[in-house]
Amino acid sequence: MKTNQSSIAQLPIKHSLNLYYGVSLLIALLMFVASLAGLLYPQIVYPSDELRQAFIPNDLVNLLIGLPILLLSMWLAWRGKLVGLLFWPGALFYVFYTYVVYVFSMPLNLALLLQLALLILSAYTLIAFVTNIEGVSVKNQLAGVVSERLGGGVLLGFGILFLLRATGMMLSAIANQAPLANTEIALNITDLLIAPAFIIGGLLFWRRAALGYVTGLGLLFQASMLFIGLVVILIVRPYITTAQFALVDVLVVTLMGMVCFVPFVLFLRGVTSKQKPLPLP
Repeated sequence: MKTNQSSIAQLPIKHSLNLYYGVSLLIALLMFVASLAGLLYPQIVYPSDELRQAFIPNDLVNLLIGLPILLLSMWLAWRGKLVGLLFWPGALFYVFYTYVVYVFSMPLNLALLLQLALLILSAYTLIAFVTNIEGVSVKNQLAGVVSERLGGGVLLGFGILFLLRATGMMLSAIANQAPLANTEIALNITDLLIAPAFIIGGLLFWRRAALGYVTGLGLLFQASMLFIGLVVILIVRPYITTAQFALVDVLVVTLMGMVCFVPFVLFLRGVTSKQKPLPLP
């Protein structure tokens, strides 16, 4: 991707984004291949009914949501938009979250190797990308124009909720000697892994730390997309698997998503209103 240097130069970054564009495009390509393979060859990619029930709908959501939000973030950053720069880590975090669940659920096969590559690439790129953003500059632009307490509080609350839910389910299964399905174990492990990111990010944003402004929008973006993706999965799953439609689950997830959407929209509005329009190349 040929970058728009005049626009990107105005972004609060320490070094060129060229490497991140290259790796993120590779992630997008691997994600497309992995998801398409799961949809076209489910019997080969997912050798059990449990895996097919869990991941065929998720592959569709990866193509409809996960892939577009990554490419959209990259395009907005290429246009010199601060919102794209702050969305980008959230999109990478979405990929990381998604493929942690896959990696801990799948048997050893070629699909697992592809998913493991996506997990590793998204994790390293996410960490490197965040450290490449000038946090003080982002804070100076956004302090006072975004809802720090609301956004930070929601992130902190979701982090604690994820942590308590996953810990409670694992302890309950151990106490009752009722083994969980592999996919459920994988989801709980994933929630345990990402909960600290939400808790720490929420606290930093609440306390108006520079890193909180850098990560706050991305975390709210990722959480919002996860809720949207989960609603889509619950709706399409009965049409592409043997699962039953769960209206109550759809309503509960939608309600929980609204709690995240409000601070996300407020943060987004603050970012887009603060940055001055850039000249066309």
